[in-house]
Amino acid sequence: MTLDVSKEVRFQTSRSGGKGGQNVNKVETSVEAYFDVDSSVILNADQKALIKEKLASRINSEGLLQVRSQTHRTQLANKDEVIKKLNHLIQQALKKQKKRIPTKPSAAAKKRRIEGKVKQSEKKSDRQKVNWKE
Repeated sequence: MTLDVSKEVRFQTSRSGGKGGQNVNKVETSVEAYFDVDSSVILNADQKALIKEKLASRINSEGLLQVRSQTHRTQLANKDEVIKKLNHLIQQALKKQKKRIPTKPSAAAKKRRIEGKVKQSEKKSDRQKVNWKE
């Protein structure tokens, strides 16, 4: 299932640090993307609830999913990066987790465990003081 959230994203640019030389001081290449989970048209109610639950740490007080990129030198490249990040985050949040099936220890593993316990017990009993009166 692939969702493309690029049509529902609002962008905000700012000056970013890092590579770019003198360009860094005058060009706004850092991009922040905001995705409004509640007013999204491409998500149903269950998906919205799941995203809110799993990505709660990335959703701000206004209910906007926030992602930032400033790795590239151009604003366009950073916009593409932000959209990729958002799509990836949402797809990971909507992915169904496989239910873990608990495994049981094998007979050989149980035997090794018991043998280790017996060995440890013998080691400890050998350290005790010997009562010569008995």
